[in-house]
Amino acid sequence: MLKAFIELLGDDAPVFHRYVLMTVSYGLLSGLTLTTLVPVLGYLLAEDVRGAALWLILTLAGMTVCWAWRRRVERAGVAVGVVILQGSRQRIGDHVARLPLGWFTAHNTSHLGHVITQGMMTVAQLPAHVFTPVITGAVTPLVIVVALLALHWPMGLIALLGLPILAVALWLTARLGRRTDQAYHRHFADASQRMVEFAQAQSVLRAFNSEGGSSQLLEQAIERQRQSGLRLIYQSSLSVVLNAWVVQAIFAALMITAALWLNAQLGGTLDTDSVVAVMVALLLTSRYIDPLLDVASYAEILRSACGQLEAVQGIFAVKPLLEPDQPQPPRDGSVELRRVSMRYAPDQPDVLHNVNLRIAPGSMTALIGASGSGKTTLVRLIARFFDANEGCVLVGGVDVRQMSSRQLADHVGQIFQDSYLFLGSIADNIRIGRPDASAAEVLDAAQQAGISELVERLPQGLDTPVGEGGTRLSGGERQRIAIARALIKDAPILLVDEATAALDAENQLVIAEVLAGLRGRRTVVVIAHQLSTVSMADQIVVLDKGRIVEQGEPGALLANAGHYAHFLDQRRTAKGWRVGTPLNSERV
Repeated sequence: MLKAFIELLGDDAPVFHRYVLMTVSYGLLSGLTLTTLVPVLGYLLAEDVRGAALWLILTLAGMTVCWAWRRRVERAGVAVGVVILQGSRQRIGDHVARLPLGWFTAHNTSHLGHVITQGMMTVAQLPAHVFTPVITGAVTPLVIVVALLALHWPMGLIALLGLPILAVALWLTARLGRRTDQAYHRHFADASQRMVEFAQAQSVLRAFNSEGGSSQLLEQAIERQRQSGLRLIYQSSLSVVLNAWVVQAIFAALMITAALWLNAQLGGTLDTDSVVAVMVALLLTSRYIDPLLDVASYAEILRSACGQLEAVQGIFAVKPLLEPDQPQPPRDGSVELRRVSMRYAPDQPDVLHNVNLRIAPGSMTALIGASGSGKTTLVRLIARFFDANEGCVLVGGVDVRQMSSRQLADHVGQIFQDSYLFLGSIADNIRIGRPDASAAEVLDAAQQAGISELVERLPQGLDTPVGEGGTRLSGGERQRIAIARALIKDAPILLVDEATAALDAENQLVIAEVLAGLRGRRTVVVIAHQLSTVSMADQIVVLDKGRIVEQGEPGALLANAGHYAHFLDQRRTAKGWRVGTPLNSERV
């Protein structure tokens, strides 16, 4: 656990090391202060008030130093917590910013949000509120064990053996509850994601659900969280009880040993030293048990925090894309895939298998194929969402692994099927493509994307707020703004992932005209199902089950009567469908 904590702190680890040293020294000082009660009690029983007073003064001085030092330890713990909330969150953010874009699935994103919020708050509270009593509770009994060994070695031996026994018990209960704890945090993250989804998708939910059905998914997620929470409570309660029982068993063993020792003394010659030794041993036994009870009571908190730290380790374990020592800039707008194979997990089949593809600069290539044929994976490999398992992807004649992330991002623009608009104005969202763009350049990009009419009829024009996620605009308007954002970036290569999907005919026509205007000026790779988009391409690439099964110019492929011709027949048939007139319509 401490290793994961130190990894989280990174360069700020010395702050934690200083805190640990201060806490250990506090535990030692507390144990030594407790042992000063041995001579105090001995002198009092021997009626030596002067000797007892001198040791009592030393005890009081030790208590004062412990109190002052404890305050410094707590401040140091708070400082570690502040470092976690400030530096460690930033460190996670820096690491995540270097991860492959393919890592950012809905599950990973919700998991990351849970770690950054609740997880970091839980971990940040550990030094000030948990580590201090736990470390002290582990160090102080060691000092008392030494004193017990000096007084009566059997009791000291039992106390010494009790420490590893308690450690094993804590480890076992933590191991038993780890799976329950992981399930709870997973369901907590899922419920949080459903709550956000429920708030953002009210229009869809109310349109397609009735009689409370719109909240069904949210209620199911909350119920799973509730059930896992109850299991966690039961598991935690049982663990606390078991840990406390182990401590009490150690205490009982010490008391039985003390009773046998006292009984042996009563059976023989009873002297003052023997009575003092037994009484002092009993006193030390009680002071030995108290910190162990603290450790047992904090065990569940430590286990929960350990789960959070494991989640953080899991994020850090994801390897970022390697950056070259000497980045090579792309030379042109060409794209090439050489013997590329790709699978998302070692135990899964290839999504792409031995793909070879050459896309000339300034040309337009349309990728077509059934759902799951590998089109989106191919496009994402060009943008380096992840690296291919085999083969290489070249952009501008350079392997994408030999470019810096900045070089590749500047060279490749992207338009997604679901384009996200950020809270702000239309102009703000277009400028994401190029933050230093002038107002005239923003307006020109808007005109190219076909949103001039939209801008003119809005009272605030380009300064009109789009709302969170672009909720104040239609789907076609959002997509046009996303295209304007890609156009103003002016990247030599443009990747378009089904930009016209789910749009009306008017918006499809506008976007098709924009793409047509880019022919010869940029390299365009488009995933499309619309005939208007496919037919204007210079090259058609047909994929099936991760392989390129057909490739060439539209006219040549149509003459071959192969996969592309079959695709056109299907689209034309679907386009010609009409709702038939009922046979008895004349009688109605």
